[in-house]
Amino acid sequence: MDTERTDADAISFGTDGWRAPLGEFTDRRLRLVARAIADHLRAEETDGPVAVGYDARESSPGFAETVAETLAGEGFDVLFPERDVPTPVIAHAVVDRGCAGAVVITASHNPPEYNGVKFIPDDGAPALPAVTDDIESRLGEAPGTTGEREDGRIRRFDPIEPHRRAVRRIVDADLDGVAVVYDAMHGSGRGVTDALLSAAGATVIRRRCSRDPDFGGGGPDPVPERLGGLVADVREQDADLGIANDGDADRIAIVTPEGHLDANRFFAATYEALLSEDVLDSPGDGDRDVAAAAKSGERGVVRTVSSTFLIDRIAEAHGESVREVPVGFKWVAEAMADGGVIFGGEESGGFTVRGHVREKDGVLMALLAAAVTAAEPYDTRVDRLFDAHGEIHTARRNVDCPDDRKDAVLAELEGAVPEAVAGEPVDRVVTLDGFKLLLADGSWVLVRPSGTEPKLRVYAEADAADRAAELAGAGEALVDSLR
Repeated sequence: MDTERTDADAISFGTDGWRAPLGEFTDRRLRLVARAIADHLRAEETDGPVAVGYDARESSPGFAETVAETLAGEGFDVLFPERDVPTPVIAHAVVDRGCAGAVVITASHNPPEYNGVKFIPDDGAPALPAVTDDIESRLGEAPGTTGEREDGRIRRFDPIEPHRRAVRRIVDADLDGVAVVYDAMHGSGRGVTDALLSAAGATVIRRRCSRDPDFGGGGPDPVPERLGGLVADVREQDADLGIANDGDADRIAIVTPEGHLDANRFFAATYEALLSEDVLDSPGDGDRDVAAAAKSGERGVVRTVSSTFLIDRIAEAHGESVREVPVGFKWVAEAMADGGVIFGGEESGGFTVRGHVREKDGVLMALLAAAVTAAEPYDTRVDRLFDAHGEIHTARRNVDCPDDRKDAVLAELEGAVPEAVAGEPVDRVVTLDGFKLLLADGSWVLVRPSGTEPKLRVYAEADAADRAAELAGAGEALVDSLR
């Protein structure tokens, strides 16, 4: 039990599950997590099997088998896919198959020497802190004395085809004539996102669509510095669009003929398209009828505190509401639970639409992005939005800060909020997640703690690129003075 307690102390659920280097992410600790999840599910009296998925890392299939065997030993039937699959595909399977929940072995965009585990509750949305806190509280506990328990069955299943059908019901686009370069980054989107685009009629040029557990070196993170080849291919192939997914395909990045499209601009342009054009189809189910929701006026949007105010300007122009939430897709999903919105997302590339599971879905968004492009190219859309609402430019800095110092630095910042940043007066301070300083000219600076790394994040937005960089630098200097 002492060993279990030590192992339990090493496990912590962050923004999106527990991730750690392979030296710390061990089979023994994973069994503790699986057993704690089983205890949580029993306490919740949730019926149904548990889906277990995994990403394309070399260690992931074996870890997934460990979870499946542990859950089956705890009496739960387990659904296990034939191959690695995107996290949103497993999230959809939870709802589609009436599962008690799901466990996904993935470290998302982290380098190959990492792995992780994520729990998805029975609604298919990201687990809220009350759920992960309960699971953590059960780590290392002695097994409950529930009498003899029959082992559950482990059954193979295909979650990809039902997910494909669901996505096509929402975005029933004809992409004939649209050329897309798809970059799987050797992750779980290969053979899924590209197949979906192809089935919708797009001409798909594939890159990094083979399985490589090392992801070609580095992590499967679709940040601009990792997408130079995609940019080159879009231009060389005279394609309309480039799409990249991260390692578990829950996030998306976009490339146009002009280069990498900032996620904030993609967010704004896609939302405006949902308000202005018929790019979503009606699935014919009252609970999933996105098109009907759009036409009935329920067209609000959810964005994280780190996302662009251009969203707000677009919503205001259409008489729609904006809900601002902390960073982390679980908060986006929670805000979408009671309806009234058709789109939700975050500036890191995670999005979903009403009518789909409330989990970020880079596969769904790939099809939606192509449908939006077919109606009007993103570069043209962004130019039009800037003409109507003013330009937005963003900048971001990362400041090293040990996890045990984050709270102290933010507490000091509370008493040290400046009257002006880079010469512009502070008009208002939002403390939804860290400190967001709203400046008199409409620009802003946000300082918040990272939920996945020992860093503080500094974000800035302004109407010019050099001004955004100046504001981010001023925010970084402010944090540096308090560390």
